[in-house]
Amino acid sequence: MKQEKAYKIKLVKILEILRQDSDEDHYMPTPELLAKLAAQGIECERRTLYLDIQVLNDFGYEVLTEKRPGKPNGYCIVDRNFDVPELRILMDAVQAASFVTPKKTEVLLDKIADLGGSHRAELLKSNIVKFNTVKSSNESIFYSINEITQAIEQGKKVSFKYFDYDENRNRVYRKDNKRYFVNPLATVFSEDNYYLIGYYGKHEGVVHFRIDRMDVVELVPDQPKDPYKGEDIDLTKHKRQLFGMYQGNGQEVEFLADKSILDPIFDKFGESIELTVKADGKVSFKAEVQVSNVFFGWCLSFGDKLKVTAPEDITSKIEEYIGILAKQYSS
Repeated sequence: MKQEKAYKIKLVKILEILRQDSDEDHYMPTPELLAKLAAQGIECERRTLYLDIQVLNDFGYEVLTEKRPGKPNGYCIVDRNFDVPELRILMDAVQAASFVTPKKTEVLLDKIADLGGSHRAELLKSNIVKFNTVKSSNESIFYSINEITQAIEQGKKVSFKYFDYDENRNRVYRKDNKRYFVNPLATVFSEDNYYLIGYYGKHEGVVHFRIDRMDVVELVPDQPKDPYKGEDIDLTKHKRQLFGMYQGNGQEVEFLADKSILDPIFDKFGESIELTVKADGKVSFKAEVQVSNVFFGWCLSFGDKLKVTAPEDITSKIEEYIGILAKQYSS
């Protein structure tokens, strides 16, 4: 490398080397840093390196210097974008996400760990606890997400095939293998799966598709999004109303609950939900929900600790749902 070009890139390379191979517990000695620069064709003297480190600090890059009597100075970077606990959270989240295939999981874990530098990456990888998560086999999901993201950004439609699995684990494509054409709104992570929320131009309301069940996803360059019909949708509120991403008619429902299940109630509806304490120690509250069989199942999962008290048409539907289940298990 010509020295003129090497001089211009030298500060960047010093930062790259220190970010990758140093931290507060591993200072890089001057000779090692000079050798790594030389390996990339960048000549640097000991005194010049000291001045370069000073320049980096003057411009806000926190490079620590360890001075040891009779030994060369050591240097390390501490201004990383992610701390070890933050990287650990990201790694655990990738492992827990069922839509990320086993192969992609390993690739992402390596990339996230490397953000902490070589020494911390080794520590992070050695302390990985394998989750017993059932993973998707759809290796094209990252490509699908990229196409969906571009379609949202460019205001275009997205096209794809959608499949289920049969008893032999073979893909069975819906609509006789014909393509869906959907106006994308957003992608949402919910209960270990990743969904596309979109709408059809001819119908009101939104639809949901699991991205790991979408195949041959393509942005449609010549089809701009259709105008959205119906009331404006608050995607954050919409997600809170759903149960298992199953859609139903939106409705305000009244509940009576035992205090012992407040945690899952707050997890579902948020900590800001208004509670009224009753004389018997129970609490009542109201929430907007999407009424579906999955919602009924969620209510029944708490046994006698949760009861839907209104409106009457919803309580009647729950009674009917219980009757169907009772008949199935008594036959």
